[in-house]
Amino acid sequence: MNYEAIKYEVDQRILTITMNRPQKMNSFTNQMLFELIDAFDRADEDDNVRAIIVTGAGERAFCAGADLSGGGNTFNRHENAKDITRDRDGGGLLTLRIFDCKKPVIAAINGAAAGIGVTMTVAMDIRLASETARFGLVFARRGIVPEAASTWFLTRAVGISQALEWCYSGRVFDAQEALRGGLVRSLHKPEELLPAARAIATEIAENTSAVSVALTRQLMWKLLGAEHPMEAHRLDSRIIRDLGKKGDSKEGVQSFLEKRPPKFTLGPSKDMPDFYPWWDQRNFYR
Repeated sequence: MNYEAIKYEVDQRILTITMNRPQKMNSFTNQMLFELIDAFDRADEDDNVRAIIVTGAGERAFCAGADLSGGGNTFNRHENAKDITRDRDGGGLLTLRIFDCKKPVIAAINGAAAGIGVTMTVAMDIRLASETARFGLVFARRGIVPEAASTWFLTRAVGISQALEWCYSGRVFDAQEALRGGLVRSLHKPEELLPAARAIATEIAENTSAVSVALTRQLMWKLLGAEHPMEAHRLDSRIIRDLGKKGDSKEGVQSFLEKRPPKFTLGPSKDMPDFYPWWDQRNFYR
């Protein structure tokens, strides 16, 4: 796929996906949706990609939410001929794809983030923001409800009380409040935001097994709704038994004993356990 609404750039095993509609504050369209999904598909199949950073083009916005240029029928799928998501919420198609991603995903929120501009990030693993960023879970002010499966993701990220306060009011809040509420990990000067995100991604890329990270990501996300820790015990026991006989496990121990950087060789595109994926409805977002 040729990208127009996003940029896809890999450098030193770190993929940066940039939402690229700066003249429209990177507002979200169906084109951007399907390009983002394709980008995550592509990244999962490329073992040279060890971590993903998502950011926005320009200085004003990360993503200002859905493109509202269609007017009052923007959210009316019965009247909106441009809506081709077949009664599925487009934001949810994206967050469910991110949910299944094999690579760590870092949001570098460089400016205004509203609606889907916030909710897409709560399916990501780590969120950093510019000191100038502003946030808005504005759905109640637009006559709809939180989308992108955010009633599941957001409550797990910040807790139900904070999530409800922000969603009930629909007000816009600043980066400091986002930090206090647990929505973001840290705040940075605008020029220091991407370097900070790359530092986290580089630490992962240079020191860890790609397969170990991919499986860790899926264990933690998929087990958020587990009814008992025995579910985790069964899964991690099975995975450790599988990985323990493979090269990355041996290299991890040997490099530690020899006091040298590890040279891991396994890739998530080809070396996952034969029982992966272990959950149902793997392709539900298709």
